[in-house]
Amino acid sequence: MAAVPMPSTISATAALIDELDKKLICVLRDGRKLIGYLRSVDQFANLVLQDTVERYYVGNEYGDVPVGIYIIRGENVALLGEMDASADQSRFLKQVDAETILRKHAELPDADKRRTQGGDEYADMS
Repeated sequence: MAAVPMPSTISATAALIDELDKKLICVLRDGRKLIGYLRSVDQFANLVLQDTVERYYVGNEYGDVPVGIYIIRGENVALLGEMDASADQSRFLKQVDAETILRKHAELPDADKRRTQGGDEYADMS
């Protein structure tokens, strides 16, 4: 009886090893967007981000609020991708300081806060 060859697959968490020390954006299930350098990952896809900022969007403006080292439980990650340093975000969005974006975000009605956290902030762009 011949042995059945096992398929050659790499687990998703093992594939994250190639992303170590790269600047990534992590969108969480609750809509928060974190940007930082991936420093560690384990078998459960738990992540450690260093020099992390939480990015907020309000209208056509965005701002980054520094949060430092951030530990993320793997089950809370909705999307993870490498940041393109050469991408020109200023074409559509204007960057403002952390204090300004937090003030503007706090002034939003609750329904708009959920919308901007949920990721449809680009829905009206053409």
